[in-house]
Amino acid sequence: MPKRLLKYKNYDVHAITTIVPGTPDHDARRNVNIATWVMQTSMGGTHLVVALYQPDYTIELVRESGILNVNLLAQDQTGLIRKLGRQPGRVVDKFKNLPHALDARGCPYLTEAIGYAQCRVISQTPAGDHDLFVCEVERQVVLNPDKLVMTNDFLKEKKLVRG
Repeated sequence: MPKRLLKYKNYDVHAITTIVPGTPDHDARRNVNIATWVMQTSMGGTHLVVALYQPDYTIELVRESGILNVNLLAQDQTGLIRKLGRQPGRVVDKFKNLPHALDARGCPYLTEAIGYAQCRVISQTPAGDHDLFVCEVERQVVLNPDKLVMTNDFLKEKKLVRG
């Protein structure tokens, strides 16, 4: 039987990072997860739509803080698929031993990624088992321009995800 049509699409692989700053009564809460459904929605790269899976901890934090970073992952970062995509952020500190830094807003970004887009959420809507976050891109930073982009097809070839 042939694949479903959308299985033929090849998506870039991203890590979405976010933080809810701490208060005197509560520590900051942060998380990072894998996302493939990220789409540019303006010719100049000023807006993105990011689809986040509803049960994930990241979506809760993005809803509360309204900020996130979209980190474009590189092929040499395949170890992050298990670490970021298959562990619960409410239980595990995914940032432990993960090379990262903080942007001016205090939001983490991955220093070994190709780069990141610093985003502010301007709207959201439910869409199936994900929510779509329309984001204004406040800044784009290229960190490692010589690396190759990790794609879903690359992960299938390496047998890290099912086809």
